[in-house]
Amino acid sequence: MRVFSGIQPTGRLHLGNHLGAIRQFVELQSESECLFCVVDLHAMTLEWDPGALRADTWQIAALYLACGIDPDRSIVFVQSHVPQHCELSWLLGCLAGFGELGRMTQFKDKSRGRESVPFGLFAYPVLMAADILLYRATAVPVGDDQRQHLELTRDLAVRFNGRFGETFPVPEAFFSKVGARVMSLQNAAEKMSKSAPDPAGRIELLDAPETVAAKVRRAVTDSGREVRHDPEAKPAVSNLLEIFSLVSGETVAALEARYGDSGYGRFKADLGAALVAFLAPIQERFRRLQAAPDHLATVLRRGAERAAAIAEPTMRDVRQRMGLAPAG
Repeated sequence: MRVFSGIQPTGRLHLGNHLGAIRQFVELQSESECLFCVVDLHAMTLEWDPGALRADTWQIAALYLACGIDPDRSIVFVQSHVPQHCELSWLLGCLAGFGELGRMTQFKDKSRGRESVPFGLFAYPVLMAADILLYRATAVPVGDDQRQHLELTRDLAVRFNGRFGETFPVPEAFFSKVGARVMSLQNAAEKMSKSAPDPAGRIELLDAPETVAAKVRRAVTDSGREVRHDPEAKPAVSNLLEIFSLVSGETVAALEARYGDSGYGRFKADLGAALVAFLAPIQERFRRLQAAPDHLATVLRRGAERAAAIAEPTMRDVRQRMGLAPAG
């Protein structure tokens, strides 16, 4: 199994990103060939600040490593460092239909109310398809919000193979069994999000201990005082229990038995402490990487070289099969 996944360098990575995606990436390294990318080109589909984009790209790459992704076992790189992503995106775009791109839910949501819509936002799903197919990935960890884009990727692979000959495997979605939907601390009906305007709803991976404790204290709860896992009747408390279980390794049942009818105060205090303990080694590794920028630059350069070594043979096949004249 060859796995490809990427995270945009927009906003700060939070607990939901770790428990829903990055923790799974770390586990996949031991059983699959993995490519993990900082998809900086995707961050340019709407307005961006160049300085922030550059800084956030380095920060996400460092957090990949700090969370346990091993660049000796996985290929870790920045999307724009491998130019074949853009080349394949254009070629696949010549096979994609205007109507099917216009029907993408994310495009409709993000373009609503705008007088001018960037082409990059419209073509975003084609670039995502290129990211995946460039490496002939067979499995893609995705969240619910990316299902539609992965379906387009599959359609484009089938379309290309049918017209030009068998070239791409049709990738399968890979869904996390646990932790895939960590919900906001302020609204248990919404996923924890790095783009949400209120930072109180998310625990960022680099939050200071006192910030973590304060966010947990302010987290919404449900009526009553019983600490019980019941997603229908007590969605907010259920979310906190699931987070506690994921970061501590204890079962939800054990946590229910411990806190029961004791109220939310002690439960929240202990959850805050568990989160601080969970984040401490990640933050320490991140600080070490910050202090050694040359090491991170070397990791990303080698990762881009390894990624390009897979990408270029794919592009040679694609160019030849689509009828592009060879250079030289």
